[in-house]
Amino acid sequence: MPHASSTFSSLALGHAHAGHIAAYTPQNAPYQTQPGQSGYNQCGTGYNQSSECQNVYLNTVQDFCLWAPPYPGSTIGDTEQVEVAWCMQSGYGTRLIPDGTITGAHLVVTPDYVQVTGVGNLTNLNILENDQGGELGYYGATGGGYPLGGLVFSSAFGQLQQIETWTSFISYDLFCFRACRPSVNASTLCQDTYSVMGCEWNMPANYSAGTFEQCVGDSGQPMGIYGTSTFSQGQPATPPPLPIPSSSSCTFYNTISNGQGLLPSEAASTRVTEVPITSGAETSFPPRALAEL
Repeated sequence: MPHASSTFSSLALGHAHAGHIAAYTPQNAPYQTQPGQSGYNQCGTGYNQSSECQNVYLNTVQDFCLWAPPYPGSTIGDTEQVEVAWCMQSGYGTRLIPDGTITGAHLVVTPDYVQVTGVGNLTNLNILENDQGGELGYYGATGGGYPLGGLVFSSAFGQLQQIETWTSFISYDLFCFRACRPSVNASTLCQDTYSVMGCEWNMPANYSAGTFEQCVGDSGQPMGIYGTSTFSQGQPATPPPLPIPSSSSCTFYNTISNGQGLLPSEAASTRVTEVPITSGAETSFPPRALAEL
């Protein structure tokens, strides 16, 4: 298992997100929500494998999206500011996740957040083979989020709404995405402080292949808090992940599909362009890694 270097740390610690106005819907969002944004938030309907839509949705295990690069053969570290939405369902004006890409997905709705975790061949989403990926989040290095201007929506709590506070990791074979319901707990349950710790440390959950399930569950403990102690990234000893929260009332599916029959061979963007090398202050780290700090 790879380990992240202790040389780097997230610069998002302790910041409050001021870049977005938590009142958008997909219909009333402006064309772009951040200066310098590479994509757009007025995305229309249907799907387009060259789309640069930067709206994602976490609704059900059959209807969720992931952030991934717009350009083939990319690393998350090189494209974290410009990731685009790849979704399991058409209708959002995004790119579609090709059938067969997701080989295991586990969505849980808790009182405080909706979360999807899983595995797959995420090279189908333009991620370079063996890229250990990194963190994407609502704040980023500049306050506009990674990706810059990215919006998150969910109907998991009832009516579709923008979810302002969220965190995500993705690599070539593993993903996790948590969107926190607006509340006083959101910033602690969806903090982007532990950027070198990855999915399994930040979001203890089921990551197994071959299972597609949707459950209700208990909210986990805030990452990094162990009783009366708070772990700080960079301390000499790294504590283990917190326990996986309990879940129940699960619905299981044999598989999930984009409903359009889109396969990996049809998914690549037709746009030919160079991959931008970002100069953001945050550096990406392996979603799997439990750092030896």
